[in-house]
Amino acid sequence: MSTLAANPRAFAEKTTLSVLVAMSACHMLNDIMQSLLASLYPLLKTSYDLDFVQIGLLTMTFQVTASLLQPAVGIVTDRWPMPYSLPVGMASTLVGLVLLAYAGSFGLLLVAASLVGFGSAIFHPESSRVARLASGGRHGFAQSLFQLGGNAGTAIGPLLAAFVVLPFGQHSIAWFAGIALLGMVILTWAGRWYSAHRRAQAGKPAPSRALPLARNKVLWALAILVLLTATKNVYMASISSYYTFFVIEKFNLSVQQAQLMLFLFLGAAAAGTFLGGPIGDRYGARFVIWFSILGVIPFALMLPYANLAFTGLLTVVIGFILASAFPAIVVFAQELLPGRVGLVAGIFFGFAFGAGGLGAAFLGDFADSRGIEFVYHTVSFLPLLGLTTILLPRLER
Repeated sequence: MSTLAANPRAFAEKTTLSVLVAMSACHMLNDIMQSLLASLYPLLKTSYDLDFVQIGLLTMTFQVTASLLQPAVGIVTDRWPMPYSLPVGMASTLVGLVLLAYAGSFGLLLVAASLVGFGSAIFHPESSRVARLASGGRHGFAQSLFQLGGNAGTAIGPLLAAFVVLPFGQHSIAWFAGIALLGMVILTWAGRWYSAHRRAQAGKPAPSRALPLARNKVLWALAILVLLTATKNVYMASISSYYTFFVIEKFNLSVQQAQLMLFLFLGAAAAGTFLGGPIGDRYGARFVIWFSILGVIPFALMLPYANLAFTGLLTVVIGFILASAFPAIVVFAQELLPGRVGLVAGIFFGFAFGAGGLGAAFLGDFADSRGIEFVYHTVSFLPLLGLTTILLPRLER
């Protein structure tokens, strides 16, 4: 500890890669725990006799709790950085998991979902800032590695639900509190690095917060990026929340087989996320956004009409292409709003993700009234909104 105090600059520089890996790993642990909620929907639907509207309300409670709080957390931490807020957020997730394991009513399930959402609201803005500080200028690579952890965690969650929670019951969710404890330990270490980095930079002038474009153009570009992210997340929510029900109803699969199909989609999304950032570093974020939006449209339109084998293939392609845009969107927004990393993280990890929750609630109502297959025929047209990418300005690289 005395070495860190004596030479914080050397400590900060030496541990850059390890910090990126640590933040990606914690993002994975965080999103494993978050994805358990959606993965448990078939079990919870049976145990609590829930309808699709209530399933959608669970998703909305989690995502909107995180969404409403994340921009506020980002604004506060941009002004007053809080290195040790990261383990506090993980502690909230831990409490939410334990409550989810022992909830005796739908109301308590909503409280548990909100606590997990609160943990997400605290985690994402500061962890995204730490990843950018540790990037060494390779912002796309850092965002991809950071988000790869999150997507990997989201993909692993359904497997853990299928092979741990479903066989052993709802109470087994409490076993994952150990994951939260591990995350708290790693994030405490990351908080020490963050503090050392701030001390090392204390004598330097603050980075410029000047906007690269006129204010109205920046706001217009941000609105387009939020629309693109919201569209992507509503589509992703349609799969993460209802895909298992869709393939069970259409192809008569078991719950475990449906969870494996969901894993294929989420695993492909994790791979797409990792490649999107480095490609954006080389060719520009706008290029990656265009590739992702145009590339996914034909496959999304074909999905509702495919047989079982082709459905699996299409969901892998859709997950890979669609997810590649998100690191580029975040980096593009960071370039539009320099010096406001927390706010950008709050908007795009929080507010725009909340659209997925709201979309899940509306789609649940459609699923109850019109059928689950109607939902997938409807959402297949959502990626067409991504053509608004043509309105994004060009930024000097």
